[in-house]
Amino acid sequence: MSSGLAGKDVKVILPGSTVGILGGGQLGRMMANAGSAMGYRFVALDPTPDAPTGQVAGQIVAAYDNRDAARELAERSDVITYEFENVDAGVAAMLMEESYVPQGSELLYTTQHRLREKRAIEAAGVKVAPYAEVRSADELREAVGRFGLPCVLKTAMGGYDGKGQWVIRSEAEIDEAFETLNRAGTELVLEQFIRFRKELSVIAARSPQGEIRTFPAAENIHVDNILHLSIVPARIDEELQREAERLAARIAEGLGAVGLIAVELFLTEDGELFVNELAPRPHNSGHYTMEACRTSQFEQHVRAVCGLPLGDTALLSPVVMVNVLGEHVEPLLELIAKQDENAERLGVAPKIHLYGKHEAKHKRKMGHVNVLASDVEQALAWISETNIWRV
Repeated sequence: MSSGLAGKDVKVILPGSTVGILGGGQLGRMMANAGSAMGYRFVALDPTPDAPTGQVAGQIVAAYDNRDAARELAERSDVITYEFENVDAGVAAMLMEESYVPQGSELLYTTQHRLREKRAIEAAGVKVAPYAEVRSADELREAVGRFGLPCVLKTAMGGYDGKGQWVIRSEAEIDEAFETLNRAGTELVLEQFIRFRKELSVIAARSPQGEIRTFPAAENIHVDNILHLSIVPARIDEELQREAERLAARIAEGLGAVGLIAVELFLTEDGELFVNELAPRPHNSGHYTMEACRTSQFEQHVRAVCGLPLGDTALLSPVVMVNVLGEHVEPLLELIAKQDENAERLGVAPKIHLYGKHEAKHKRKMGHVNVLASDVEQALAWISETNIWRV
């Protein structure tokens, strides 16, 4: 699959230029912070007034499918990127005609749709869990019979943090699962349930010139389908870590990615790696790179879309990233206002990042803490002993 860029179209966008971002959430905010340090300016298109990115960069307040607003973004920008994949692919395609969008719209189109994404991963020579497109309750029943229980029914489009999916654990649930998810009005896909030992992810970066670098694999732990911890280095052997990075690089190359692509993986008990999902952007499981790597994922993304040489991804320190949800904000603010005796005793350095969201809703991602340590077990001990994440 082409990235949408011919060699002659590759541009090097130097500091001092303006980067436009489709989306104004926390990923855009951290991208703007990293790129501003390099001398770039930023402007975001987002419908929410005073969005997280808008607090540190310019902002055009408009809906994502507003063509006039997208044209204004193009006029104000030297290069355009996106910070989440549910951007209107038609707007991205239009912007390709009127501006410089090195990521193109094809990868966005592919990763917005689970069936297209799985087929693209397989075409890159990487394994995904067995799956089937489902068009009716009868087709679902037949596929469940092939895959066995439990299995996972998902909408092909939309859905994140566990939304838009149903783990089918008994045949009695089949009709209700189909009827419920079919209301989304998109195709459905059934996936065989992978009994994994660990969930992993690798962030890969690819430049328009074809340079690829991968960050160290993260071991991820989810709670209620929301990422809770990313542990780096992952507690797996080095050969598996290298294989995970090789698979991510193969996908970045095979899909012609430009910028970052996050590759989520399942590691089975017998040591097999299956790709679960992709995200063509900075990713929650890559936040650990902000202090723990020589180059953060956000600086790397800016480098890639601007056509600069990619940065060194070496790990400087073991680290555990822990998400801060709405219910954790108040106790975290109380914690940082006083001396942290647990951190001193354990020899860890918690680095706090809050996103500037106005309403701390339950289960809403409001920030994260990168806990730097000489050993990940010390970082995990600090997270446990602070008691914030048991709220």
